[in-house]
Amino acid sequence: MTASRSGSERLRVGIIGGGAITQVAHLPVLKKLKTIEVQAICDTDLPKARALADRFAVKDAFDDIEDLLRFESLDAVVICSPNHLHESHILAALSANLHVLVEKPLAMSAASAQRIIRAAEKRNRVVMVGMNHRYRPDVQIVRSFVQSGELGTIESIRGSWHIFRPSRAQLGWRQKRDQSGGGAILDLGLSILDLGLWLGGNPAPVRVSASLDVSTKDRTVEQSGSAFVVCGNGMSLFVDVTWHHLGEGERFGVGLRGSKGTAAINPLTVWKELHGVPVDVSPTGSGSRENAFTASYRAEWAHFEAALAGEAKVPSLQDHLVLHKVVDAIYRSAQDGRDVEL
Repeated sequence: MTASRSGSERLRVGIIGGGAITQVAHLPVLKKLKTIEVQAICDTDLPKARALADRFAVKDAFDDIEDLLRFESLDAVVICSPNHLHESHILAALSANLHVLVEKPLAMSAASAQRIIRAAEKRNRVVMVGMNHRYRPDVQIVRSFVQSGELGTIESIRGSWHIFRPSRAQLGWRQKRDQSGGGAILDLGLSILDLGLWLGGNPAPVRVSASLDVSTKDRTVEQSGSAFVVCGNGMSLFVDVTWHHLGEGERFGVGLRGSKGTAAINPLTVWKELHGVPVDVSPTGSGSRENAFTASYRAEWAHFEAALAGEAKVPSLQDHLVLHKVVDAIYRSAQDGRDVEL
Protein backbone atom coordinates (compact mmCIF):
# COMPACT_ATOMS: atom_id res chain seq x y z
CA MET A 1 0.00 0.00 0.00
CA THR A 2 2.22 2.79 -1.25
CA ALA A 3 1.44 6.15 -2.72
CA SER A 4 2.03 6.50 -6.45
CA ARG A 5 4.55 9.34 -6.37
CA SER A 6 8.31 9.71 -6.58
CA GLY A 7 10.45 10.52 -3.58
CA SER A 8 10.96 14.09 -4.83
CA GLU A 9 7.25 14.90 -5.01
CA ARG A 10 5.42 16.43 -2.09
CA LEU A 11 2.49 14.56 -0.58
CA ARG A 12 -0.69 16.35 -1.68
CA VAL A 13 -3.14 16.51 1.22
CA GLY A 14 -6.69 17.76 1.70
CA ILE A 15 -8.03 18.62 5.15
CA ILE A 16 -11.63 17.74 5.99
CA GLY A 17 -12.93 19.70 8.97
CA GLY A 18 -11.67 23.07 10.18
CA GLY A 19 -12.22 22.73 13.92
CA ALA A 20 -9.87 23.14 16.86
CA ILE A 21 -7.62 20.13 16.22
CA THR A 22 -7.05 21.25 12.63
CA GLN A 23 -6.20 24.77 13.77
CA VAL A 24 -3.96 24.02 16.76
CA ALA A 25 -2.33 20.75 15.67
CA HIS A 26 -2.42 19.76 12.01
CA LEU A 27 -2.10 23.05 10.14
CA PRO A 28 0.76 24.47 12.28
CA VAL A 29 2.70 21.19 11.95
CA LEU A 30 1.99 20.75 8.24
CA LYS A 31 3.05 24.31 7.50
CA LYS A 32 6.59 23.40 8.64
CA LEU A 33 6.83 20.10 6.74
CA LYS A 34 8.52 20.61 3.38
CA THR A 35 7.51 17.14 2.16
CA ILE A 36 3.76 17.83 2.38
CA GLU A 37 1.59 20.34 0.54
CA VAL A 38 -1.90 21.11 1.84
CA GLN A 39 -3.95 21.62 -1.30
CA ALA A 40 -7.35 22.43 0.18
CA ILE A 41 -9.44 22.73 3.33
CA CYS A 42 -13.06 21.61 3.47
CA ASP A 43 -15.54 22.66 6.16
CA THR A 44 -19.31 23.13 6.14
CA ASP A 45 -18.60 26.69 7.29
CA LEU A 46 -17.10 28.01 4.05
CA PRO A 47 -16.03 31.42 5.45
CA LYS A 48 -14.08 29.59 8.18
CA ALA A 49 -12.49 27.28 5.60
CA ARG A 50 -11.50 30.28 3.48
CA ALA A 51 -10.10 32.14 6.48
CA LEU A 52 -7.97 29.13 7.44
CA ALA A 53 -6.83 28.70 3.85
CA ASP A 54 -5.75 32.35 3.73
CA ARG A 55 -4.04 32.14 7.12
CA PHE A 56 -2.01 29.05 6.24
CA ALA A 57 -1.45 29.79 2.54
CA VAL A 58 -3.63 26.92 1.33
CA LYS A 59 -4.77 27.19 -2.30
CA ASP A 60 -8.45 26.14 -2.16
CA ALA A 61 -11.39 25.99 0.25
CA PHE A 62 -14.60 23.97 -0.06
CA ASP A 63 -17.77 23.39 1.93
CA ASP A 64 -18.61 20.00 0.38
CA ILE A 65 -16.36 16.93 0.57
CA GLU A 66 -17.60 15.73 -2.81
CA ASP A 67 -16.35 18.96 -4.41
CA LEU A 68 -12.99 18.55 -2.68
CA LEU A 69 -12.64 15.00 -3.96
CA ARG A 70 -13.84 15.90 -7.46
CA PHE A 71 -11.80 19.04 -8.12
CA GLU A 72 -8.54 18.45 -6.25
CA SER A 73 -5.71 16.13 -7.27
CA LEU A 74 -4.78 14.58 -3.94
CA ASP A 75 -2.77 11.69 -2.52
CA ALA A 76 -4.40 11.68 0.91
CA VAL A 77 -6.84 13.40 3.22
CA VAL A 78 -6.79 14.04 6.95
CA ILE A 79 -10.26 13.76 8.45
CA CYS A 80 -10.96 16.06 11.40
CA SER A 81 -14.74 16.20 11.15
CA PRO A 82 -17.22 15.37 13.96
CA ASN A 83 -17.24 11.70 14.97
CA HIS A 84 -20.52 10.77 13.28
CA LEU A 85 -19.08 11.79 9.90
CA HIS A 86 -15.86 9.78 10.15
CA GLU A 87 -17.20 6.63 8.53
CA SER A 88 -18.86 8.35 5.56
CA HIS A 89 -15.87 10.64 5.01
CA ILE A 90 -13.39 7.75 5.15
CA LEU A 91 -15.48 5.68 2.73
CA ALA A 92 -15.78 8.65 0.35
CA ALA A 93 -12.00 9.18 0.40
CA LEU A 94 -11.35 5.47 -0.16
CA SER A 95 -13.76 5.50 -3.11
CA ALA A 96 -11.59 8.26 -4.57
CA ASN A 97 -8.55 5.98 -4.07
CA LEU A 98 -7.02 8.26 -1.44
CA HIS A 99 -5.06 7.34 1.65
CA VAL A 100 -6.56 8.50 4.95
CA LEU A 101 -5.30 9.86 8.24
CA VAL A 102 -8.31 10.20 10.54
CA GLU A 103 -8.52 11.82 13.93
CA LYS A 104 -9.59 9.51 16.73
CA PRO A 105 -11.97 7.82 17.08
CA LEU A 106 -11.94 5.74 13.90
CA ALA A 107 -15.71 5.32 14.19
CA MET A 108 -18.61 5.47 16.63
CA SER A 109 -18.93 1.73 17.19
CA ALA A 110 -17.22 -1.60 16.61
CA ALA A 111 -19.62 -2.37 13.75
CA SER A 112 -18.71 0.89 12.00
CA ALA A 113 -15.00 0.22 12.54
CA GLN A 114 -15.40 -3.21 10.93
CA ARG A 115 -17.02 -1.68 7.82
CA ILE A 116 -14.14 0.79 7.47
CA ILE A 117 -11.55 -1.98 7.83
CA ARG A 118 -13.20 -4.02 5.07
CA ALA A 119 -13.32 -0.98 2.76
CA ALA A 120 -9.64 -0.15 3.36
CA GLU A 121 -8.64 -3.73 2.56
CA LYS A 122 -10.78 -3.76 -0.59
CA ARG A 123 -9.30 -0.49 -1.86
CA ASN A 124 -5.75 -1.36 -0.77
CA ARG A 125 -5.32 2.09 0.74
CA VAL A 126 -3.71 3.16 4.01
CA VAL A 127 -6.15 4.19 6.71
CA MET A 128 -4.31 5.34 9.82
CA VAL A 129 -5.91 6.64 13.01
CA GLY A 130 -4.18 9.63 14.57
CA MET A 131 -3.38 8.24 18.01
CA ASN A 132 -0.96 11.10 18.62
CA HIS A 133 -0.25 10.13 22.24
CA ARG A 134 1.65 7.07 21.02
CA TYR A 135 4.16 9.50 19.47
CA ARG A 136 4.84 11.58 22.58
CA PRO A 137 8.58 11.47 23.36
CA ASP A 138 7.95 10.27 26.94
CA VAL A 139 5.63 7.50 25.73
CA GLN A 140 8.22 6.36 23.19
CA ILE A 141 10.85 6.14 25.94
CA VAL A 142 8.56 4.12 28.22
CA ARG A 143 7.70 1.80 25.33
CA SER A 144 11.40 1.15 24.72
CA PHE A 145 11.81 0.09 28.37
CA VAL A 146 8.79 -2.22 28.06
CA GLN A 147 9.90 -3.78 24.78
CA SER A 148 13.43 -4.39 26.04
CA GLY A 149 12.02 -6.37 28.94
CA GLU A 150 13.60 -4.13 31.55
CA LEU A 151 10.29 -3.67 33.39
CA GLY A 152 9.49 -7.38 33.25
CA THR A 153 5.92 -8.53 32.72
CA ILE A 154 3.47 -5.60 32.68
CA GLU A 155 0.87 -6.42 35.33
CA SER A 156 -1.12 -3.21 35.77
CA ILE A 157 -1.63 0.11 34.00
CA ARG A 158 -3.48 3.14 35.38
CA GLY A 159 -4.31 6.23 33.35
CA SER A 160 -6.29 9.41 33.82
CA TRP A 161 -7.16 12.50 31.83
CA HIS A 162 -8.93 15.29 33.67
CA ILE A 163 -9.81 18.57 31.95
CA PHE A 164 -12.26 21.40 32.64
CA ARG A 165 -14.61 22.49 29.90
CA PRO A 166 -16.94 25.36 30.80
CA SER A 167 -20.54 24.38 30.09
CA ARG A 168 -20.84 27.00 27.38
CA ALA A 169 -18.06 25.23 25.49
CA GLN A 170 -19.86 21.90 25.74
CA LEU A 171 -22.96 22.83 23.76
CA GLY A 172 -21.54 21.61 20.46
CA TRP A 173 -21.65 18.21 18.78
CA ARG A 174 -19.63 16.50 21.52
CA GLN A 175 -22.62 16.84 23.86
CA LYS A 176 -24.96 15.04 21.46
CA ARG A 177 -24.67 11.25 21.50
CA ASP A 178 -25.97 10.84 17.93
CA GLN A 179 -23.08 13.01 16.68
CA SER A 180 -20.29 12.13 19.12
CA GLY A 181 -20.98 8.47 19.93
CA GLY A 182 -20.15 9.11 23.58
CA GLY A 183 -18.81 11.60 26.07
CA ALA A 184 -15.61 11.76 28.11
CA ILE A 185 -14.97 8.02 27.78
CA LEU A 186 -14.83 8.20 23.97
CA ASP A 187 -13.24 11.66 23.85
CA LEU A 188 -10.54 11.15 26.51
CA GLY A 189 -10.75 7.56 27.67
CA LEU A 190 -10.16 6.06 24.23
CA SER A 191 -6.63 7.53 24.18
CA ILE A 192 -5.86 6.16 27.65
CA LEU A 193 -7.23 2.74 26.73
CA ASP A 194 -5.15 2.74 23.57
CA LEU A 195 -1.96 3.74 25.38
CA GLY A 196 -2.54 1.10 28.06
CA LEU A 197 -3.17 -1.77 25.66
CA TRP A 198 -0.42 -0.65 23.25
CA LEU A 199 2.23 -0.21 25.95
CA GLY A 200 1.13 -3.49 27.51
CA GLY A 201 1.77 -5.40 24.28
CA ASN A 202 -1.84 -5.54 23.04
CA PRO A 203 -3.19 -8.27 25.32
CA ALA A 204 -6.78 -9.34 24.60
CA PRO A 205 -9.33 -7.63 26.88
CA VAL A 206 -11.74 -10.21 28.36
CA ARG A 207 -13.77 -8.38 31.02
CA VAL A 208 -14.93 -4.79 31.55
CA SER A 209 -16.53 -3.02 34.51
CA ALA A 210 -17.48 0.65 34.37
CA SER A 211 -19.23 3.48 36.16
CA LEU A 212 -20.26 6.70 34.38
CA ASP A 213 -22.02 9.82 35.59
CA VAL A 214 -25.68 10.21 34.73
CA SER A 215 -26.72 12.10 31.62
CA THR A 216 -29.07 15.07 31.96
CA LYS A 217 -31.71 16.70 29.79
CA ASP A 218 -29.08 19.22 28.65
CA ARG A 219 -26.51 16.59 27.63
CA THR A 220 -26.97 13.03 26.45
CA VAL A 221 -23.38 11.91 27.11
CA GLU A 222 -21.29 11.34 30.23
CA GLN A 223 -18.89 14.05 31.36
CA SER A 224 -17.00 11.71 33.73
CA GLY A 225 -16.36 8.01 34.06
CA SER A 226 -14.13 5.17 35.25
CA ALA A 227 -13.49 1.77 33.73
CA PHE A 228 -11.60 -1.35 34.76
CA VAL A 229 -10.42 -3.73 32.02
CA VAL A 230 -9.00 -7.20 32.69
CA CYS A 231 -7.00 -8.88 29.92
CA GLY A 232 -6.54 -12.53 29.10
CA ASN A 233 -2.90 -12.54 30.20
CA GLY A 234 -3.82 -11.14 33.62
CA MET A 235 -2.88 -7.53 32.94
CA SER A 236 -5.37 -4.98 34.26
CA LEU A 237 -6.06 -1.46 33.01
CA PHE A 238 -7.83 1.28 34.99
CA VAL A 239 -9.03 4.47 33.30
CA ASP A 240 -10.51 7.59 34.90
CA VAL A 241 -11.59 10.62 32.84
CA THR A 242 -13.59 13.81 33.27
CA TRP A 243 -14.54 16.98 31.44
CA HIS A 244 -15.23 18.64 34.82
CA HIS A 245 -11.85 18.70 36.57
CA LEU A 246 -11.92 21.08 39.52
CA GLY A 247 -8.26 21.65 40.18
CA GLU A 248 -5.13 23.26 38.87
CA GLY A 249 -4.63 22.90 35.12
CA GLU A 250 -5.16 19.79 33.06
CA ARG A 251 -4.15 16.39 34.45
CA PHE A 252 -2.95 13.69 32.06
CA GLY A 253 -0.86 10.70 32.97
CA VAL A 254 -0.29 6.97 32.62
CA GLY A 255 1.55 4.66 35.01
CA LEU A 256 2.75 1.08 34.48
CA ARG A 257 3.61 -1.54 37.08
CA GLY A 258 5.77 -4.42 35.92
CA SER A 259 7.33 -7.40 37.66
CA LYS A 260 10.79 -5.75 37.48
CA GLY A 261 9.99 -2.04 37.52
CA THR A 262 7.55 0.83 37.09
CA ALA A 263 7.23 3.71 34.66
CA ALA A 264 5.05 6.75 34.17
CA ILE A 265 4.57 9.60 31.73
CA ASN A 266 3.86 13.26 32.36
CA PRO A 267 6.21 13.47 34.15
CA LEU A 268 8.51 10.76 32.80
CA THR A 269 9.79 8.43 35.51
CA VAL A 270 11.26 4.93 35.38
CA TRP A 271 12.20 2.80 38.42
CA LYS A 272 13.82 -0.62 38.53
CA GLU A 273 14.99 -2.96 41.24
CA LEU A 274 18.78 -3.05 41.30
CA HIS A 275 20.70 -5.02 43.92
CA GLY A 276 17.54 -5.49 45.93
CA VAL A 277 16.51 -1.82 46.16
CA PRO A 278 14.33 0.47 44.01
CA VAL A 279 16.46 2.79 41.85
CA ASP A 280 15.36 5.79 39.76
CA VAL A 281 16.64 5.10 36.24
CA SER A 282 14.62 7.84 34.53
CA PRO A 283 16.43 9.08 31.40
CA THR A 284 17.92 12.54 31.74
CA GLY A 285 18.64 15.01 29.00
CA SER A 286 15.80 13.61 26.88
CA GLY A 287 13.85 16.85 26.96
CA SER A 288 13.16 18.99 23.92
CA ARG A 289 12.21 22.60 23.32
CA GLU A 290 9.24 21.27 21.37
CA ASN A 291 6.27 20.49 23.62
CA ALA A 292 4.99 16.91 23.75
CA PHE A 293 1.74 17.83 21.97
CA THR A 294 3.42 19.37 18.92
CA ALA A 295 6.12 16.69 18.86
CA SER A 296 3.48 13.96 18.83
CA TYR A 297 1.68 15.38 15.78
CA ARG A 298 4.92 15.97 13.90
CA ALA A 299 5.98 12.36 14.53
CA GLU A 300 2.51 11.10 13.63
CA TRP A 301 2.70 12.79 10.22
CA ALA A 302 6.23 11.43 9.69
CA HIS A 303 4.92 7.92 10.36
CA PHE A 304 2.00 8.43 7.97
CA GLU A 305 4.37 9.57 5.22
CA ALA A 306 6.70 6.64 5.84
CA ALA A 307 3.77 4.20 5.78
CA LEU A 308 2.63 5.52 2.40
CA ALA A 309 6.15 5.14 1.05
CA GLY A 310 6.36 1.57 2.30
CA GLU A 311 9.13 2.51 4.73
CA ALA A 312 7.18 1.92 7.96
CA LYS A 313 4.58 -0.52 9.15
CA VAL A 314 0.98 0.72 8.99
CA PRO A 315 -0.55 0.63 12.49
CA SER A 316 -3.15 -2.13 12.63
CA LEU A 317 -6.79 -1.09 12.37
CA GLN A 318 -7.61 -4.28 14.29
CA ASP A 319 -6.31 -2.46 17.38
CA HIS A 320 -9.15 0.01 16.89
CA LEU A 321 -11.73 -2.71 16.42
CA VAL A 322 -10.65 -4.04 19.82
CA LEU A 323 -10.76 -0.52 21.30
CA HIS A 324 -14.30 0.04 20.09
CA LYS A 325 -15.41 -3.33 21.44
CA VAL A 326 -14.01 -2.28 24.82
CA VAL A 327 -15.72 1.12 24.64
CA ASP A 328 -19.02 -0.52 23.66
CA ALA A 329 -18.61 -2.86 26.66
CA ILE A 330 -17.88 0.11 28.97
CA TYR A 331 -21.18 1.75 28.04
CA ARG A 332 -23.02 -1.55 28.38
CA SER A 333 -21.45 -2.23 31.79
CA ALA A 334 -22.38 1.22 33.09
CA GLN A 335 -25.92 0.94 31.77
CA ASP A 336 -26.56 -2.56 33.12
CA GLY A 337 -24.58 -2.18 36.35
CA ARG A 338 -22.58 -5.38 35.84
CA ASP A 339 -19.32 -6.75 34.44
CA VAL A 340 -19.35 -7.39 30.70
CA GLU A 341 -17.43 -10.27 29.17
CA LEU A 342 -15.75 -9.77 25.79
